[in-house]
Amino acid sequence: SLFFPLSSFQTHRYHRPSKTTRQFINGQRETGQDVRIGNVTAALAVANIVKSSLGPVGLDKMLVDDIGDVLITNDGATILKSLEVEHPAARVLVDLANLQDQEVGDGTTSVVIIAAELLRRGNDLVKNRIHPTTIISGYRAALKAAVAYIKREMVVNIAELGEEHLVNAAKTSMSSKILGKEEDFFAKLAVNAVKSVKMTATAADVAGYEAMGGTAADAMAKSGKERYKYPLSAIHILKAHGKSSLESHLIDGGFAINAMRAAQGMPTFVEGQDGQPVKIAMLDINLQRHRMGMGVQIIVKDPAEIENIKKREMDITKERIRKIIDAGARVVLTTKGVDDLCLKYFVEAGIICARRCNREDLKRLAKASGGRVVTTMADMEGNEAFDADCLGSCDSVREVRIGDGEMLYVYGCKGHGASTIVLRGANEYMLDEMDRALHDSLCVVKRMLESNTLVPGGGAAEAALSVYLEDYAHTIQTREQLVIQEYADALLVIPKTLSVNAAKDASELVAKLRSMHAKGQHSEDSNDDDLKFMGLDLVNGTIRNNLLAGVVEPAISKIKSLRFATEAAITILRIDDRITLYDTKGLA
Repeated sequence: SLFFPLSSFQTHRYHRPSKTTRQFINGQRETGQDVRIGNVTAALAVANIVKSSLGPVGLDKMLVDDIGDVLITNDGATILKSLEVEHPAARVLVDLANLQDQEVGDGTTSVVIIAAELLRRGNDLVKNRIHPTTIISGYRAALKAAVAYIKREMVVNIAELGEEHLVNAAKTSMSSKILGKEEDFFAKLAVNAVKSVKMTATAADVAGYEAMGGTAADAMAKSGKERYKYPLSAIHILKAHGKSSLESHLIDGGFAINAMRAAQGMPTFVEGQDGQPVKIAMLDINLQRHRMGMGVQIIVKDPAEIENIKKREMDITKERIRKIIDAGARVVLTTKGVDDLCLKYFVEAGIICARRCNREDLKRLAKASGGRVVTTMADMEGNEAFDADCLGSCDSVREVRIGDGEMLYVYGCKGHGASTIVLRGANEYMLDEMDRALHDSLCVVKRMLESNTLVPGGGAAEAALSVYLEDYAHTIQTREQLVIQEYADALLVIPKTLSVNAAKDASELVAKLRSMHAKGQHSEDSNDDDLKFMGLDLVNGTIRNNLLAGVVEPAISKIKSLRFATEAAITILRIDDRITLYDTKGLA
């Protein structure tokens, strides 16, 4: 696996390690500018790894681990998660990408690039005799002004624009991934999947949206409209080898589980009769012939009793299965084994039974069908019973051949809503990358539906903020003015990197983009208001209105990435002393 040795970030032409103070500390101490240079070099090394993967024409990375497993991806969080980064400052950036992935789901690469650029510029300011405390307060002031400007000027309410912008946001998210070529198909798939798990939001959820979404969320709260949430955990993604990626499909309101019938005599299809749904039992127990526990000894004096013991063992299992069948179950799924004796009873009863199912899949199915996973059949009195309330309900269950194996499709789940996306692809690497790309798109659609706000992409927001913050810096009368100007310049790293990755002239394109935004912000003419939505067209190497072109992303993604990147840069700039302790064997 890839790793950065500690020493590789300590060699720099300005870097002179301080002497070890053994009489006080059993270790090595570095102070002042030495530490900052080491930290910034480490952060830039990490950012440079993911830099070329940014944008719709970004390149992929191949990661080979110590046992030879290959991972091909251009997802920033996945790349950094796979690296064994040893330098503590560089690890902050890895945690930053993971945080962005958990909170928003997209924008992991850009957040790392912005953080590294802020660090580099902050370090240059320290070299020019500006105190780190001044830089930190300047960065905080710039962040506050930037977020306020985005919410005031850049944010567009989805309610005013229509549903096609959800599809456009999903397309923008997957344009840089392996699904980019079939973005129309997969964007609609992602939007339909997220909408299929719609649930009414609780008071706590609504409070969370208002904290994240700003102006549009406030407006919706005042209007008294009902709010909804879209839990991505209810969307199950199943990967199956074979066929083209365009053969992938969504089972709306249904569930697919990677399991097959345990015996050939079982039916392949079960449906509800006389308006009654199909009942599903989900078990986390062994359905095998009962055996005595370890350490239990039975002394038999009469050999005829041995047969009775064997018969009773079989009867105990038969009684268990009879209780499950009597409760009304017509499909039985278990995470553990089912032996031939039990299968015989299920075949005779015309029940579909599947064994060795994934426990997480069963939990999702239980939520979807309104049932519960049963871990034991023992009741409070010590007897065995099966509660019919634990059964899930659906319209029908069918075994379907997918690729080289069979899967069980559960249609018409009666629970809180669940959907399954079955992904098809040529090989494992392709399926894994499709899964990661689709996950990012699902997160983007979820965030847009919950916050109801979007901003233009393609470097539009960064260029607008850069122009605005430069003007804002002139209103500051303290030395923070220099810091805010550097912050404004640092944001241009995103449009510059996008242009470089697209093999375009970055200097010329970014200059044109900034002039457009400056004209829009300083003009009195109302016709120039739309200039704030101007961004890069990386295919043709021109400037265009990205809102009209459909290159959009959730406002929360942009706001959170700025917040996270600024906080990470501040965390590392605060450090002016590093003490590396020795253990008994040497350097820790």
